[in-house]
Amino acid sequence: MSISNMQPWLPRVVIVGAGFGGLAAAKKLAGEPLGVTLIDRRNYHLFQPLLYQVATAALSPADIAAPIRGILRNAENCTVLLAKVTGIDPVARTVTTDRGTVPYDHLILATGARHAYFGHDEWEAAAPGLKKIEDATELRRRILIAFERAETESDMAERSRLLTFVVVGGGATGVEMTGAIAELARHALASDFRNIDPRDARVVLVEAGPRVLPVFHPSLSDYAKQTLETMGAEVILNRAVTAVGESGVTLGDDHIESRTVIWAAGVRASPAGKWLDAETDRAGRVIVNPDLSVPTHPDIFVLGDTALLKDEDGRPLPGVATVAEQQGRYVAKLLAARTRGKELPPFRYRNPGILATIGRSRAVAEIGRWRFTGFAAWMLWSFVHIYGLIGFRSRYVVALSWLWAYLTYERGTRLITGSDGAGEPMRPGAEHADHAVVLKRDAA
Repeated sequence: MSISNMQPWLPRVVIVGAGFGGLAAAKKLAGEPLGVTLIDRRNYHLFQPLLYQVATAALSPADIAAPIRGILRNAENCTVLLAKVTGIDPVARTVTTDRGTVPYDHLILATGARHAYFGHDEWEAAAPGLKKIEDATELRRRILIAFERAETESDMAERSRLLTFVVVGGGATGVEMTGAIAELARHALASDFRNIDPRDARVVLVEAGPRVLPVFHPSLSDYAKQTLETMGAEVILNRAVTAVGESGVTLGDDHIESRTVIWAAGVRASPAGKWLDAETDRAGRVIVNPDLSVPTHPDIFVLGDTALLKDEDGRPLPGVATVAEQQGRYVAKLLAARTRGKELPPFRYRNPGILATIGRSRAVAEIGRWRFTGFAAWMLWSFVHIYGLIGFRSRYVVALSWLWAYLTYERGTRLITGSDGAGEPMRPGAEHADHAVVLKRDAA
C-alpha cells in the first residue's frame, strides 16, 4: 500500500525521525510550497537531555515529551505518520514502513542513535542505556527497587550489592546520572527507610579514558571529578569494562559487585547507512557532503547522530542536540531556497557552547573561551534546558519541580512501575503504563 501526500501537487519531502533534527526541519518547512510528511515510530517528541532526571525520579515522562501532532498543528503542509521505517528504495524514491510505502522527492533522515556495547550486545540486559522513555522508567524502577530490596535483605553481602550503583561512561550522561543517583541516595531517600541508611549507597562512575567529560576543557573535567567525589561518588579512570553481568562489572582483574549497572559509554548510529548502502564510519554514521546530502543520492539528506560531518579542524561534529537542530533548519532552508531556484553555501556549525550539570548548584559550562563552574553554570544550564522544552506547560512544571527540589531536596516522582511494586519481573506491556500520559494532546 502506498501512502500518498495530502498535497500531491507539491514536491514531496519525507522526514524520518521526530528528534531534534527532524522536528527542526519540519517546523522550518511550515508554510513553504512543499508537501511534508514526518514519520516517527512514536507520537511524541522527546527532550532527551533530561531523560536522566526521569530515571532518577526528578521529573515525570510527560514533563519532557510533547505530542508531535500538537507541535505541528499549525503547519498545514505537514502530515504526521505514526509508523516504523523498515527500509528505503533510493531508486524508486520510496520509504518502506509497517503502514505501507511513502514516496518522496526529497528525503531527510534524522533517525538518531542507539546504544553501542562495542561488540558485546549481551551486556545490554544487565546494563541498560538511556535513549527512550521506556529506558528511563525501567532504570528508575531498577534504582528504586534496589533500595526497597535492600531494606528487607538480611544477607549483608547481597545488601551491599543492592546498594552499589555503577555507571559506565564518563561523558555528560554518565556524569549527570552519577550525580543524580548520589543526590537521590544522600538527600531525597535519606530519611525514608528504617533498616538501611541510603546514604551508605556506593555510587561508582567508570571511565575508560583519562578524564570525565572529555569534550570539555581539562580544568572543567577536573572540577567535575572533584565535585562528584565530594558528593560521595567514586570515579574510576583509565579502566575499561571487560565484562558485565547480573553480579556487576569486571575491570580487568577487578570486579565490582552491583545489581544496578547503567550504560552511558557509547552510541551507534541507526541503520540508515544500511538502508542506503552508503559509506559509513565505524559507528555507522553516514559520511555526507558539506550540504548534508548523501554523495550517491543528492536528494537524500542525513542529520544529527546519523551523519558524519567534520568541522574546519577536521573533527567530527559532536552528537548533541544543537548540531541536529542547526542541521535540520539548514536542510529545510536549502530545500526552500531550491524551490526558488537558489542555492545556499555549505552547512557550518555555530557552536553555542557546551554544558553539563553534576548536581544541585553544580555544573560546568564552556562557551568559546569562557568557562564557568558552580552555581552560575548551573543556573545557565537550567535556563537553557527549560527554554529548550516545548510548550509553556512543560517549562512551567519543570521550573517548579526544580525549584521545589532545590529548596527541599525532594523528588516528586519516586514511582516504581513495570512490576507489582515488590520487584517481580516486569509484566508484558507494563513498561508502557508510566508514560501513557504523553499521549494527551494538551501536553504540548
